[in-house]
Amino acid sequence: MSKKSRSKLWFLVHSWLALPIWFFVLIVCVTGTLAVVSQEIVWLANPQMRASAPSDDAQRLSYDQILAEIKKAEPRTQVQSINRPDESHFALDVDVSYPDGRSLTVYVNPYTGVIQGTAPNFNFKAFTRALHGWWLVPFTNGFSWGWYLVSFLGLPMLASLVTGLVVYKRFWKGFFRPTLRFNHGARIFWGDFHRLSGIWSIWFIAVISITGTWFLIQALLSDNQISISSEPIIPAMSREAVPISSDGAPPPRISLDRAIEIARSKIPGLEASFISLPGNAYAHLDIGGRGWYPLMYQTATLNPYSGEVAASRLLSDRTSLEFVTESMRPLHTGDFGGLWIKLIWFFFGLLLSMMVLSGLLIWTKRTALATANALKREHKKQRVKAQPALRGEPSEVSP
Repeated sequence: MSKKSRSKLWFLVHSWLALPIWFFVLIVCVTGTLAVVSQEIVWLANPQMRASAPSDDAQRLSYDQILAEIKKAEPRTQVQSINRPDESHFALDVDVSYPDGRSLTVYVNPYTGVIQGTAPNFNFKAFTRALHGWWLVPFTNGFSWGWYLVSFLGLPMLASLVTGLVVYKRFWKGFFRPTLRFNHGARIFWGDFHRLSGIWSIWFIAVISITGTWFLIQALLSDNQISISSEPIIPAMSREAVPISSDGAPPPRISLDRAIEIARSKIPGLEASFISLPGNAYAHLDIGGRGWYPLMYQTATLNPYSGEVAASRLLSDRTSLEFVTESMRPLHTGDFGGLWIKLIWFFFGLLLSMMVLSGLLIWTKRTALATANALKREHKKQRVKAQPALRGEPSEVSP
């Protein structure tokens, strides 16, 4: 075999060895697309999560009313936290504990306060997000290698976006004169589809690749014990700050609705979406939610007896770097603006998955064709060398 032929052979071997990488990228894109709407898929499959309004003018119960209904149904239940999903047709997620040591998450109807069921420890939402985020590799000592493997894809994805725009001359014309030819064969169609999808997905690919790269940086910082957070550590309340009743009964706490009013006076425009109740007599009450900036939560930490604000975490408390980094996760998942934002992320995630699939098909066909041509050339060479011997003529190897 000549040097040129050996070089082509090694190139083909190199091309075929890239096949698992293509499939890995495709699976990451598909699972990420499913993860965006995984909560909605679970909602469709599990009636216990549903909580549609009984009438057009029905109002959701307040947090105090929810707490009272839970205590009425199960008096010995200890409520740990209440989480109100962004979408109104979802039941509340309430973390509770029982005297026997069990800790569960239950679904509570926000209009009636009825406990509708118990959330499983691991469902389709958790599965798709774990498979997409870290390939189900356990976090035994810091971030798992699955997290690194997936987040590293942000770098080649960003590079492919830049190189694609360089290779595709005057790409902006695709916005005004989109081309998608159906009657010129599969290769032409998938090529047109790949370029057209890439043009309309420029913003989405940039968002996903940049945020994915941040996840890689985040893991590296965490595993090396490097923190960029300016959030203060809030100590537990002192013994003197906890009132003592004369009869030995637990000291009374302020109502949750009153706590929310106090939090709103500290954080104007706060929409309280989660409340974390004190786990013991010296723990604080935490209230948090989104404000005018939907990508980030603001929180207030209160003394549960007096209502005094012990600490708060506002948008203005973040550094410029934190303002960017804390926006990365919701931008990556599309989990910041309700169902319509998720559907937009799902559509472009599906488009990105199809782009990877079209690239895989184009590459596979091209590589398979090159391999077939190489095999034909080698077979032809072997036949030419064998012809003199078959005709009875002296061969090159004859003495």
